[in-house]
Amino acid sequence: MIWIPYALVAAVALAAADFFVKLAAGKLSNSLALLIYGSCSFLAGLVWVAWQKFNGAPQFAQANGVWAALGVGVSFSIVTIGLYATFGAGAPISVASPIIRLSGLLLAGLAGAFLLREPLTWRYGIGIALVLSGMYFVVTR
Repeated sequence: MIWIPYALVAAVALAAADFFVKLAAGKLSNSLALLIYGSCSFLAGLVWVAWQKFNGAPQFAQANGVWAALGVGVSFSIVTIGLYATFGAGAPISVASPIIRLSGLLLAGLAGAFLLREPLTWRYGIGIALVLSGMYFVVTR
């Protein structure tokens, strides 16, 4: 389970992103906010590619990988716009962020199960039920 530390870092960064979007919402236009986000992502990618090139790591691209990476970029851009719109409309981060994230996790899990044929188990079913009940309790608090 070497991936767990990476997942924890990603979770902390995701929470920080929601927090910073909440702080920025309404203090700049959503389009400018997306441009700043995209610029940071571009710069991070450029530095990473340059670092790997400098260290001799191979750079390669298959067409289906490029299309999937474009899907990631478009998806995260839409997420960013959605978060700015949500928090700009006054949504509390303590309600909106868990609902958005849990809904996304639910949909990603279902896509993995049905589109990628990842295994469905009774434990997975219990987890889905807990996610749905958690969403209910967060919304109706």
